[in-house]
This record gives sequence, structure tokens and C-alpha cells, in this order.
Amino acid sequence: MNTTFRRGRAAAVAAVTMSLVLAAAACSGKASEGGGDGDVKTGPGVTDDKITVTALTDLTGVYAALGKGVTQAQKLYFDGLNKQGGVCGRDVELVVRDHGYDVQKALAAYSEMAPKSAAIPQLIGSPITMALRSRIENDKLLTIPQAWAHTLLGSKYVQVTGTTYDIDMINAISFLRDKQGVKSGDTIGHLRLEGDYGQSALAGVKYAAEKGGLKVAEQQVKPTDADMTAQVAAFRRANVKAILVSVAPRQAASLVGVAAASGLKVPMVGSNSAFAQQLLATPAGPAFEASYYIAQASPPISADVPGLKKLAADYQAAYKGEPLDLSVVSGYSTAAVIGEALKRACAKKDLTREGIVNAHRDGTTVDLGLGLPKEDYTQWTKAAARATYISRPDKNVLGGTKVEVASFESPEAKSYDPPAG
Repeated sequence: MNTTFRRGRAAAVAAVTMSLVLAAAACSGKASEGGGDGDVKTGPGVTDDKITVTALTDLTGVYAALGKGVTQAQKLYFDGLNKQGGVCGRDVELVVRDHGYDVQKALAAYSEMAPKSAAIPQLIGSPITMALRSRIENDKLLTIPQAWAHTLLGSKYVQVTGTTYDIDMINAISFLRDKQGVKSGDTIGHLRLEGDYGQSALAGVKYAAEKGGLKVAEQQVKPTDADMTAQVAAFRRANVKAILVSVAPRQAASLVGVAAASGLKVPMVGSNSAFAQQLLATPAGPAFEASYYIAQASPPISADVPGLKKLAADYQAAYKGEPLDLSVVSGYSTAAVIGEALKRACAKKDLTREGIVNAHRDGTTVDLGLGLPKEDYTQWTKAAARATYISRPDKNVLGGTKVEVASFESPEAKSYDPPAG
């Protein structure tokens, strides 16, 4: 065999080998669901067979009950998504880190997991979200806080779902005026946590009070405070006709229990973070059922909605004996926000972080069949929704709460513009 022939044959073999390598590389990025044929761009947290998302939750701190329910509901959602084929032929893996409602622990957990994550479907705590916000924006990492302070608005990368605390309080005061006999000239109390949660709720309380000619008696507490005796005494002296509640469940339990024991019998409306089903098994349980309400964007899981019934059945099958409280709907629906963003990004063949965020912000909202209000994700400077459910504790119904007033948007909520954060 002559030298020219051998060189030509070697060149041909090399060319064929190179074409096969290139073809294999091209095939490795193809989407098998939603993306059709062609390459899919990927970013941090996305490999050939897996998409990693992270929950930075509270399993040991003041919101441990919330964190457990949200996390389990999110696992349920992603397990279901994976059974349907995942996203772009990849399983979505939820990695969980417990920060115990401690900012420093949350910062450390974020430093560990952010480089490995495509999105964050759960971040519990307004102060923690604020502490991480600049890093989230620099990392262009789509993040869903389990916190609803209006001060969290304004970032393309941080999606506050549903209503914000201030809007819920505005609608709550409308409920008190329409259904509970509160009238112009009355004084209403507001018990709130220090920080963004309490301040956001207070903004709504002050706005609605001014519109309705009401006076506000304010009481602020710290997350570590447990005894609300002094606060109840202050509300009694102010002769309040109702109390708005923007604290953690354990402070709400003390407030309700002390008020009942001291004879202060007025309606109370709590933010969505100010109640947990477990409170109905405490000595304060009967007082909660007698005069307490919850204002939030989502319906309770006991509502007569087919999608909620299926969610309840699936959750009970996966987590037998666990409470079906408010956190389950919140966790499942927020996981779905990330799931839908990933599906859309896959369809656009761009699973980079920017691609995921842009897919989420394209304005399309998905009806999960859970009775949730329609949410607008195209504007990140305004709340995604302005309609609120008023629910009432009831130990005899699924999840411990039932609908008192169906989702509504008060005239004051429609005209409200939140103050700058």
C-alpha cells in the first residue's frame, strides 16, 4: 500500500470519527420534553440528566411547622413532575437546607447551594430574603420566597407569589367593616413582628385605617417574644374593636389565649404566617375557633375545589398523618411556579438561569386547579395578585381552616400603591 493511499485513508477515518463525536455532542443537549429537536442551552444546576433546585427552609426555628409542610408539598410536586418525564428529559431534584430562621445560617447555605442550583423554589423569611437579595440578583437565580412583604418586590429574580401582607391587611379591614361591625371612629389593634413582615402589614393597616376613618393601636414584638400579656393589656386600654395579627404562630397563640382569659372578645384577623393547624390542639384552640380569621391569597385545603381534593389525597398518601395545613397549598403552588418556568425554558431550548427567568416572566400564568387567583408575573414591582380569601379555624374540617369569605378584592386594595421598600 503506497504512502499517499495510507494518508488518505487515515484522513478519511479521522473525519468520520470527528463527525461522530460532534453528532454525539449535539445529541447530548437535545430536549426530550417541551423542547423538541435541537440543542438546549444549560447553566448552573443543569446536567445531562438532572436539574437541581434548592429549598432554603426553616425546619427548626419559629416557622418550623410552615417549613416542614412547604418542603413536603414541594417534594410531592417535583416527584409527580419526574414521574411524568421531568423537564427536557431530566429529573428535577429538590435539595433541602435548614437555616432555622437564622440569617447567618441562610447565608452559608446559599453559598453552598447557589452555584449548584438552577432555581430556588423556597426561601423562608423576609429578613433572610432581603439579606440574600443582592446575591440572588447577581447570580440571576429565580427565587420564590415563602414571605410576602411588599419590600421584596422590585427584583426580576425574586418572585413574590399571590398577595403581599399589606394587601391582605387592607382586605382584612374591609372584611371587619363589612362583616364584623367595625365602623368609622373605632380603634383597631395591630400586633406585628419587627422587620419587613410586620412593617409591610402595618403599611396596609395604616392605609386602610385612614381610608375608613379608623384609629390604630400598634404593638411590636420580637421573634423571640412568647408572652403577649402586656400587648393584650395595651389593646384593652385602647378599647380596640378588632385586632390585626402579623406575627408567628406561637405569638398568635399567646395573644388569642391571653385575650380570651382576660375577657377581651374581639375579632382578630391574622396574616397567612400567623396561624398553624397545630394551634387548634393547644389550650388556645377554642378561642381560635371563636374569633380568629386568616387573610391569604390561597383557599384552605378544605375548600370545595377538585384540585385541592386531589392534592389533599396525594399529600396524605405520601405523608400519612401529617397536617394538611395552609403550608401544603403554598408549597405545592410555589413549586409549580418553578416547574412551569422550567418547562417553558425547555420549550425555548434555554435552561440557563437567564433563560429560566425570562421564561417565567413571559406573562403566562398556569391554572393549577387549586382555586388560586390569577397571577401576573410580567411586572415585578407590583403584587402578583390583589384578591384575598378570609378563612376561619375549625378543628373538624380538613386542614383545620374553612372558607369564611371567598376570594375578593376590596376597592381599597384595587387603588393601593405600596410605599417604596
